[in-house]
Amino acid sequence: MARPRLVAVVGPTATGKSALGMALARGFNGEVVSCDSTAVYRRFDIGTDKVPVAARQGVPHHLIDVADPTEEYSAARYAREAAAAIRDITARGRLPILVGGTGLYYRALTRGFFPGPSRDEALRARFERIADRKGVGRLHVLLARVDPESALRIQSRDRKRLIRALEVYFLTGRPMTAHFAETQSPLPDYDVHAFALQIPADLTAARVGARVEAQFDQGLLNEIRGILASGIPETAHPFTGLVYRQALEHLHGVRDEATTRELIVRENRKYSRRQLIWFRKEPNLQWIHAAGEREETQEEVARVLAAMEIRRDAINP
Repeated sequence: MARPRLVAVVGPTATGKSALGMALARGFNGEVVSCDSTAVYRRFDIGTDKVPVAARQGVPHHLIDVADPTEEYSAARYAREAAAAIRDITARGRLPILVGGTGLYYRALTRGFFPGPSRDEALRARFERIADRKGVGRLHVLLARVDPESALRIQSRDRKRLIRALEVYFLTGRPMTAHFAETQSPLPDYDVHAFALQIPADLTAARVGARVEAQFDQGLLNEIRGILASGIPETAHPFTGLVYRQALEHLHGVRDEATTRELIVRENRKYSRRQLIWFRKEPNLQWIHAAGEREETQEEVARVLAAMEIRRDAINP
């Protein structure tokens, strides 16, 4: 009996993953499963670049807006929920297409996730004190010494995830990445056909710059004001991520808007480099050095899938 199949489109930010994913979904009777740690949160829309419902061209999307901003949403939860969505799509005779750039989520789904030891409150309190006295950046420096791979994927201001990674190392004597290597995917029966997009750095910079300008023009700051006015606290996890953290600092008078826009562009470019480093270490990716919205890119991937005898059956002929 033929094994079920999952197609994945991954890679750094601003490479056109969503455009390619939707083109494949329309061409191969598919549905999109998001692989984005920011898109899971409701109400945080503009700064996370969720594809608006009106722009989804009738293609169903999953794992978007599935958590409240004050919830803790983990990679383990993502792997469970994404696997369930993928199995449901397959059961309905359609092709699941995973699309996104969160490397940890992709790894948790395709290779498994290490849940880790229970919380050690005393150890956590020690790291909290270090962060309070010397800044969160000090935790990132410590993590880079004991688990450089985790330090690459965790942002230097992400206090919660830095503490967890350090906690795992000091409780087990091994970095998180070593534990990940011993886990099993929740989809062991699936064949995964994964494509990774990469574009030149100068093109990434131009595209990120245009995206940030569009986010502000679309009302990013008003979106944040509305979220805060609804009672969601500034400590909610989505506010710690790219775009929202810098924009929130601007609203507090830390810097002017023009400087904030420039900072977000720089941070996005750094994030893109971290994503590229992460995905280069993932096995069995087929790299495509072109943007996903290009017709040539879409045709190239379609030819590869057709050669694998994945049936081409357009939703909208």
